[in-house]
Amino acid sequence: MSNTECKHIVIGITGGIAAYKSLSLIRLFKSAGYEVKVAATQHALEFVTPLTIETLSQNKLYTDMFDCKREMSVQHIALADWADCVIVAPATANIIGKYANGIADDALSTLLLACSKPVFFAPAMNCNMYEHPAVQQNLQTLLQRGVHIIEPKAGFLACGTEGKGRMEEPEQIFDAVCQFLAGEQKLAGYKALVSAGPTYEPIDPVRFIGNHSSGLMGYALAEELARQGAEVTLVSGPTQLDCQQKHIQRVNVKTAGEMFEQCMQYGPQADIIIMAAAVADYTPKVTASQKIKKHEDGLTIELVKTKDILATLGKQRREGQLITGFALETENEMENAKGKLHNKNIDIIVLNSMNNPKAGFNKPTNQVTMIDREGNVIQGEAKSKTEVAKEIIQFIISKLNK
Repeated sequence: MSNTECKHIVIGITGGIAAYKSLSLIRLFKSAGYEVKVAATQHALEFVTPLTIETLSQNKLYTDMFDCKREMSVQHIALADWADCVIVAPATANIIGKYANGIADDALSTLLLACSKPVFFAPAMNCNMYEHPAVQQNLQTLLQRGVHIIEPKAGFLACGTEGKGRMEEPEQIFDAVCQFLAGEQKLAGYKALVSAGPTYEPIDPVRFIGNHSSGLMGYALAEELARQGAEVTLVSGPTQLDCQQKHIQRVNVKTAGEMFEQCMQYGPQADIIIMAAAVADYTPKVTASQKIKKHEDGLTIELVKTKDILATLGKQRREGQLITGFALETENEMENAKGKLHNKNIDIIVLNSMNNPKAGFNKPTNQVTMIDREGNVIQGEAKSKTEVAKEIIQFIISKLNK
């Protein structure tokens, strides 16, 4: 790697037994020609020594926020500006909770909050800690903010138990980060349209008919398309998510009607179309102009069907377009998904099961089955929605190359 290509890596080490693996990670990046600096918590230094870290990285260790001997007076800002990306490995439950909740009380946590560059977390902890709802919620928060989570593996843990919580091996972490930084862009020159999130169908100025979609899956797909070089238009229903990639044009909508209009506007130019939004099938026939008061005898609302966005895109498709839809099912799942694939004239259907505890709305993970027009069925494993998005986009790329 030439000096002009050299990337600046900050590796964050926290207090877990997997900290010893971070030394191998430093060596891998240094051997590949990267410039490496390390920020470690005080607890991390119970497992690895400053001398070892500085010898391998060939840079001073950053661990004390108030070290007056430092050349730079605001070291966490300087490191954040210097870095091309930050990798926290191992990422304990403690640092995950701090970063998710905006706590900055040591060198590493202040660095993270000051950093606007890509951040990778490689969790490592006891399996019960990893599965705890608080940790899972914090991970979901980080995913929503664009943090790349390199999931831990299942196996025997240092505490003597067996389960998911063992940090991914340094070689796999290295490969994932290098691939990201290299920016292999298989979709350069392609235009993509993605829909994401819920729609809200107003009953009156206060109430609406909606669903529990968070938009995580659709946003992850848009991010991966952009990372692969595509020019992406993201038509998004109401959500708290933000776009991280600069090649994403976000168009905000609220209702199914608004989403239909925007998809019809951008659909004809798109080479790749992915409809991942949870669009309302029905909307109130009449929206009250004033708040509806409570009635003792109940309330009846007449609903009418919304326009079918996916079916319309399938009907109006032009040659060369590749269209992917999603099917969220609760019964006769495979049969219903295959029916939707053919009835809507699309190329790929991605089946989600509401019966799967690791899939569905407002979860950081997903498990999908991908089905194409040729009858190929690919059953995925339960992974973070970021990783599932990569699998879906790779499947789309394989279809484009045929």
